[in-house]
Amino acid sequence: MKRLFERPARFVTEHSLVVVVLMLLLTAGVGAGVTKLQLSSEATGSDAFGDTEVAQKQLYIQDNYAQRNDSGGSPTPVYVRDTDGNVLSKSSLLDSLRYQKAVRSNESVAGALPDRGGVVGVSNLVAKRLAGSQSASLSDQIAALESAGEAEVERTVKQTLSEGSPALELLPKDYEPGTASATSRRMVFRFRTAGEDGQRAQGTPATRVLYEQADEADGHFTTGPHAQSVYRKQTQQDTFELILPAALAAILAVLAFSYRDLVDVVVGFVGVVLSVVWMFGILGWLQIPAGFTLIIGPVLIVGLSVDYGLHVFMRYREERGEGDDIRGPMSRSLSSVAVAVGLVTVTTAVGFMSNVTNEFDLIKDLSVGITLGVVSAFVIFVTIVPALKVSVDSLLERVGLDRRKRPLGKTRLLEPLLGSGADLARRAAPAVVVVALVAGAASGLAWTELDRKAFQQGDDGVAEWKQDLPEPLAWEVTEYEKNSAFVDERYRSADESDRRISQILVEGDVTDPKTLERLREGRQRAADSEVVFERSGSVPFVSPLTVMESVAARDEAFAETFREADTDGDSVPDRNLRKVYAALYDAAPEEASRVIERTASGEFRSLRMVVPIQPDAKYGTQADEMRAVAAAVDDDGDALTATAVGAATVSEAESSQTADSILTTLVIALAAVFVMLMVVYRIAEGSASLGAITVVPIALVTALVVGGMYLLDVPLTLLTSLLMSLVIGLGIDYNIHISDRFAQELDAGRDAYRALREAVTGTGGALFGSTLTSTGAFSALLLSPSPQLRSFGTLVVLALSLSFVVAIFVLPSLLLLWTRYVHATPEAVTESPSGTPAGRQD
Repeated sequence: MKRLFERPARFVTEHSLVVVVLMLLLTAGVGAGVTKLQLSSEATGSDAFGDTEVAQKQLYIQDNYAQRNDSGGSPTPVYVRDTDGNVLSKSSLLDSLRYQKAVRSNESVAGALPDRGGVVGVSNLVAKRLAGSQSASLSDQIAALESAGEAEVERTVKQTLSEGSPALELLPKDYEPGTASATSRRMVFRFRTAGEDGQRAQGTPATRVLYEQADEADGHFTTGPHAQSVYRKQTQQDTFELILPAALAAILAVLAFSYRDLVDVVVGFVGVVLSVVWMFGILGWLQIPAGFTLIIGPVLIVGLSVDYGLHVFMRYREERGEGDDIRGPMSRSLSSVAVAVGLVTVTTAVGFMSNVTNEFDLIKDLSVGITLGVVSAFVIFVTIVPALKVSVDSLLERVGLDRRKRPLGKTRLLEPLLGSGADLARRAAPAVVVVALVAGAASGLAWTELDRKAFQQGDDGVAEWKQDLPEPLAWEVTEYEKNSAFVDERYRSADESDRRISQILVEGDVTDPKTLERLREGRQRAADSEVVFERSGSVPFVSPLTVMESVAARDEAFAETFREADTDGDSVPDRNLRKVYAALYDAAPEEASRVIERTASGEFRSLRMVVPIQPDAKYGTQADEMRAVAAAVDDDGDALTATAVGAATVSEAESSQTADSILTTLVIALAAVFVMLMVVYRIAEGSASLGAITVVPIALVTALVVGGMYLLDVPLTLLTSLLMSLVIGLGIDYNIHISDRFAQELDAGRDAYRALREAVTGTGGALFGSTLTSTGAFSALLLSPSPQLRSFGTLVVLALSLSFVVAIFVLPSLLLLWTRYVHATPEAVTESPSGTPAGRQD
């Protein structure tokens, strides 16, 4: 197979300037596709979401229960906060009315609000009471509040915010009803239309005015899309200023150590940049959504490109002797390395493309994007990079600079370390293999113990040491983060459709006499949970019982039916439930349809309880608590079954589904790589079994990564599950390079031990430099406060480090056993520097 690359390699090296010019022109054309790049993927385009049992229950609720129809427009809250003062004072209430007047003077706000009203706030409610008219204009409200005395304002505030008042939704959950003191409150602007989903996410001109004006008003703030946009920009800036310099410093430091030559560092970096440009350019021309590729793609392709460059340059250094010119050694180096790099490209692409079987569209798009990046890196590093290297070195040697450099693996410090892999194989190959397989099997068992979640929520904030770094490295905690945390701890969403809730769906014989008592037990269990939202010591549940109690308080006929069905006086009907349900539908059909399912034939098939959730509750805790509530309702028999349905339980169910999907992908990828390498090595080296041996370490690395995730507490999320499937693409690189170099050395006449020594010290040196570079870059992600990025960095560092260790210290033992029992006789393995390889027997 090496002969296939000899002619192209000669052309690249002999006509280097032509190749450089042609590739730059081609890059300009390919790179133009970046302007057509679609920056987002449609995550909802997959049929996988909604396939879980919990998600199906959620759809069942949506289809069979009436939902609250909020036609009040799009609610946009503005918060007022004074931690050391009182936001219910006369002066604070006046400030809010003047804020409203200022924003209403803007055409965007005036046009989006109704002619009168449209704003609900404590200041408005109090001022209207003082004005003696609920239809008082904003000017009249300001005048009434200005003319009222402090004592009158305080009395009116207490009356307005008495127990049971709807206005309590405007106060934090710890506010004591009927008092005239609070450290925060909110007013809600209800614009005429909610707008498109994208518009709500990005904000409108009217919401922008609210944000900008609040930024100028004392104590006022918003947490809407415009505040979020400023926060994202600040976060991106902090990320670049903290993580990017650290990553670049790590890459440059390691490349300087590996190459020990500035020219090689620069030429290698040119290839890295061109590879990334090609990847995004091709995605743009093919109109493939970038999605996750924007985040993950450059990082992976940079690592792979650095690896390709190290192999090309280090082999060139090995090939060039004292009397050699530049072009001949580069031609030999390129034709030799191109075989391994080509195999790496194909097998890596197979590993990535195995994700097209995944049920999630965004993962499919990412697999295509990364595959295009891998192929682009291959093209760049077998064409323009060696051509540019030859051109630059030729120019420098003309001015008297010697461009001969020693390969990294042959240095005094590294050669003994790398060579110990071959020495260990010669002394105890069977023991090494057994230990490795036992370790891999033990690590693989941790798969079932990995924490599964759809995504990682933020932790307790940014570590103090990151904030204390000198500028511009210091990570700044933004006002948005502080305000958002404050709101999440104290308020439910002003938009009812956005409120965090969980639901308990009760199915089965819901007319059983004990049904409502079971619901009461579930309600009591939920009330004791730390994730449930409380206001003034009570939880605003919505369930058949709460609706019945509410309707009975205003409808005497239903109240009589309700009391007659209660035989033990505990205010919970325990007989004739069918009659009670029917009476509730007669008295309040809209409210009843939200909590009791009645079929067209009049049968009652299921019940629903809605549990309010704290806005800052963690998904894992929420899911556990809601399943406990469902267990309290479930009668452990066949009569009733209760299911916890909410964002947290749906997320966890889909996480388990993702894990199963990724496991299938891993098996498919390993099988595909196994078959392909056997075929390729049979054609190239006359040995299919050598291809099989090369795949074994990949499976071992995958298992060891699982064990590392378990020990380091890295959860199995959508992102880390995807990276698990990419471990094959990362790990195959190391093993193919070692196996291919080993086969070449055998063909050159060396015995097995000497062939292994050359492979692990020559090619192993390039792998060592690549590992240091990539792990250094990815380790910079550990500085991020984002748990997703930290897990991403941890997983890739694990995969790369373990791939290197296995390739240098485990694969040589497998290769030695292969030569002993498959490829040659045991006597062929000697310590002598020469030997004639026996014919291959497979």
